[in-house]
Amino acid sequence: MPYRRLPNTDASRIRALEIILEKDHSSEGYHSLPPMPLEQRARFFLPRFKTAIINSHAAREQQIAGSQKFNDYTQKSRLYISHFLQVLNFSIIRGELKPSARTYYGIEEDNSKLPSLVSEQDLLEWGEKVIKGEQERIGMGGGTPIYNPSIALVKVNFENFKQARFSQHQFQVSASRFSHEVARLRNEADEIILKLWNAIEEQTLSIADEQQRREICENFGIVYVFRKGEREKIARKKEAERITLELPFT
Repeated sequence: MPYRRLPNTDASRIRALEIILEKDHSSEGYHSLPPMPLEQRARFFLPRFKTAIINSHAAREQQIAGSQKFNDYTQKSRLYISHFLQVLNFSIIRGELKPSARTYYGIEEDNSKLPSLVSEQDLLEWGEKVIKGEQERIGMGGGTPIYNPSIALVKVNFENFKQARFSQHQFQVSASRFSHEVARLRNEADEIILKLWNAIEEQTLSIADEQQRREICENFGIVYVFRKGEREKIARKKEAERITLELPFT
């Protein structure tokens, strides 16, 4: 006997529900329609399922689009902070600033090594230190501002990075929330489809011919899969039955 194959994608789940709900109660297959309460549940559920999928796809696309923007701002912020600290070291080497100037930025006086700026947390930490340090050095020490890049450019790119990071986090939260909602509704869709198919099959049990029952059910979207060689066995059986009926009685 062939076995049923339930939908395994969101598109096929939606199509399975639509096929049943599009059937006309006055049609020839009226006797095979599912019970009204079950049909009403499916009719109420389908728009929610479609909307959840649309929202999930939109959130995912927004996250992907935001990811590229976030990566660009992250790279630029990293470059500006790194270049600013390099210029600070060059100014000390040229004698324009004293080594003690490093302490304003949270760096040891004799440490000319650039800090790690690999992670987002590194950028957050050193962006704040550099901006605060430059303001304190100029305000408290009366020093000359560092240029190329100026602290204003560092701050602009750092703020862009922070805003993009916050937005990307929001996109991730939204995408995750919608994804979980779709997963939850997907389980409900499978439950409803299974009940619908069971109800439709039950209403065809009074039909003696197995192929006719299967054709009616297939008309309602139920998918049957034949095992290897099963179609041939059914065809041979029907042919044997036909020959038997045609044999003359003695």
